[in-house]
Amino acid sequence: MKDLIEVELILDLLKLEYPEAKCALDFETTFQLLVSVALSAQTTDESVNKITPKLFEKYPDAVSLAEAKQENVEEIIRTIGLYKNKSRNIIEMSKMIVDVYQGMVPRPYKELIKLKGVGRKTANVVLSVGFGEQRIAVDTHVFRVSNRIGLVDEKDVLSTEKKLMEIIPVERWSETHHSLIFHGRNSCTARNPKCEECIIRDYCKYND
Repeated sequence: MKDLIEVELILDLLKLEYPEAKCALDFETTFQLLVSVALSAQTTDESVNKITPKLFEKYPDAVSLAEAKQENVEEIIRTIGLYKNKSRNIIEMSKMIVDVYQGMVPRPYKELIKLKGVGRKTANVVLSVGFGEQRIAVDTHVFRVSNRIGLVDEKDVLSTEKKLMEIIPVERWSETHHSLIFHGRNSCTARNPKCEECIIRDYCKYND
């Protein structure tokens, strides 16, 4: 694991490399963000962005989606993985938001994870992007990159998140989440990482 000075240096370099790093999902409201993140599990943001314009045109809020028929939602999102389960989840999620939270996405983490299909990663993304809280959401990119380069040395997503929260200043949590995702997509790919052009190659455990 890196010392705190080296961690800050790596974060500074990633910020310099990806100044535009932010959530890649397209949405207009916090509810639409929540749905988009839930749909993005085990598929790409690009794939989700292709189907959400039609989905949100027909079901722009929790009230309308709560009343949707599952087969109609399935027809719209069928090009993404697990579309049957995801259709059921986002409808049930919407019903709970309407029935319990007056149609508004709840802000407390403990309330968010009560929603159907919302786990730790989804809740953290919504709190960070939708509500402006400092959060580190650990997806496949964040898990792979943070452990590969040596920011942390953990075996699972939860311990990776906790350790990143220990070594990264709170005010940089959300920034780090987005920077690591961009680095994982553009350079530190799962297969054949582009080490020769990597901005942080001199500080990477993978190249030791």
